[in-house]
Amino acid sequence: MPRFHKPDFIFIILIAAFVVFGLIMLASATGPLGFQKFGSSFYFLKRQLIYGAIGLAAFLITAKIDYHKFAKLAWPIFILAALLLVAVFIPGVGASFGKTRSWVQVGSLFSFQPAEIMKLAFIMITAHWLADHRDDLNNWLGVIKYLAFPAVVAVLLILQPDIGTLTIFGAITLALLFVANIPWKYLLTLLALGLGGLAVAIVSAPYRARRFMTFLHPELDPQGIGYHINQALLAIGSGGIFGLGYGHSRQKYQYLPEVNADSIFAVIGEELGFIFAAAFVIFLFILLARGIKIAKIAPDAFGRYLVIGIIVWITVQSFVNIAAMVGLLPLTGVPLPFVSAGGTALVAVLAAAGMVVNVSRQTRV
Repeated sequence: MPRFHKPDFIFIILIAAFVVFGLIMLASATGPLGFQKFGSSFYFLKRQLIYGAIGLAAFLITAKIDYHKFAKLAWPIFILAALLLVAVFIPGVGASFGKTRSWVQVGSLFSFQPAEIMKLAFIMITAHWLADHRDDLNNWLGVIKYLAFPAVVAVLLILQPDIGTLTIFGAITLALLFVANIPWKYLLTLLALGLGGLAVAIVSAPYRARRFMTFLHPELDPQGIGYHINQALLAIGSGGIFGLGYGHSRQKYQYLPEVNADSIFAVIGEELGFIFAAAFVIFLFILLARGIKIAKIAPDAFGRYLVIGIIVWITVQSFVNIAAMVGLLPLTGVPLPFVSAGGTALVAVLAAAGMVVNVSRQTRV
């Protein structure tokens, strides 16, 4: 029987701080957009609060139930998530956003993004598999068996196409293999194959190639495909050291695209300045360190892999989003966890955070 003790309260406080900060920034960043599209400056905030309440319930449930039971649920949840990813291609069910077909529409009630559900399902199934088959990774046959899981996800995401989300799954896959002590020759080979595949994906699609060239030279097309990154850099640059002040962003007034989603960090930089933006990044590193500490003293392999997968998901996705906004990576379209508007994403990441807390209640003390 598992022995429970007090959870890691520092981790809980960090998650709560990110959620509250996200709501505060969302209220400011999305006011003009909400009023222009929906007639309410607080449209996105109210929507985020509703999904936040659902996410809080999911957090409390996953933090309370013994996490070992999630291993038994890993297969059915993964299969369900895969079926939902397939559903985005069904006419009348799937919905498009820009060039990506990544949403499932439930009548006129609501829509959700199956890829966000798959992130948690993928971590659960791969953590379960690695816990039972770690010794199989000492040869290529075992590695190929493990790669069956990311291969299923990769095919479905490439068909959407959603290369930004695919990079997050790639990072999770490599991180879990690293923690599982896979031989370096296999890990480096997989990294090279992943980077090669990403290069092929870029050159095979003209719009991706143009986006990559814009990343290298954002000044080439400031009114076209380079508009987004140029407006983001303008917002962050305008903030300076101390920012323009909360609520005083200029770029959020229909200049900066996607202020409710992947561009919200640019508004943070513009309104709160370099100091707060840097503090946000520092707290992400603290969250990463806390997650690694919990994983190190997890009572078993499943708990260790589960925590590492979740913490890599949260932090890598955050850094990819931030790096894109400051011009260190091409724009990927991935949201900033806990901060960007998004119902499915918020519920999924809070449920995942609850699992980390669950493991922290059973760590070796």
